[in-house]
Amino acid sequence: MMSIQKIQSSDQFQRIQNEGAPFFLLKNSTTCPISHEAYNETEAFADDQSDIPVYYLNVQESRDLSNEIAAQYNVKHESPQALLFSEGSVKWHASHWKVTKKSLKDAWANI
Repeated sequence: MMSIQKIQSSDQFQRIQNEGAPFFLLKNSTTCPISHEAYNETEAFADDQSDIPVYYLNVQESRDLSNEIAAQYNVKHESPQALLFSEGSVKWHASHWKVTKKSLKDAWANI
């Protein structure tokens, strides 16, 4: 079971990107109840889809990385926010209550 893995640095993010495989990243807030629910939904997705890489960062701990991703990929920062990376770009993203196990599954099916 791969489950959801925490990242905290630009180096970690770059290594994941360099692997070349599609992956999800959840931007999570440690103080927001909506974020907590999105994290639970993302974790449930990751547990069911063990062959799909799923990562998360806590915005309060990794604000620089979160801002760097928003700027580099031109996706306005929100949290919670799920992003699907493939072929060097963001193919899909959703925020707040739209981050669900089903939305993640549907996004993956469409890449």
